[in-house]
Amino acid sequence: MKCIKSIKPTKNTEVGVIVRIDEIEAETKVKTGYWSYVPKSEYKAWKKGVTVEELQSTEQETKKIKVKKKN
Repeated sequence: MKCIKSIKPTKNTEVGVIVRIDEIEAETKVKTGYWSYVPKSEYKAWKKGVTVEELQSTEQETKKIKVKKKN
């Protein structure tokens, strides 16, 4: 399973739509140039309604916390 994001509008999808589909279908869609691969974390955040900026800041805070625990 792969996560892909629409980067160009089509008659069926808007820009920014993220879907999770099987690898073969994902590869075919990405080759068209209308879709690009995205990390699963971005798909989960999009599904929950979290913006990418919030997700990145949360990941940075998590990394900082992990570093503090190791010291």
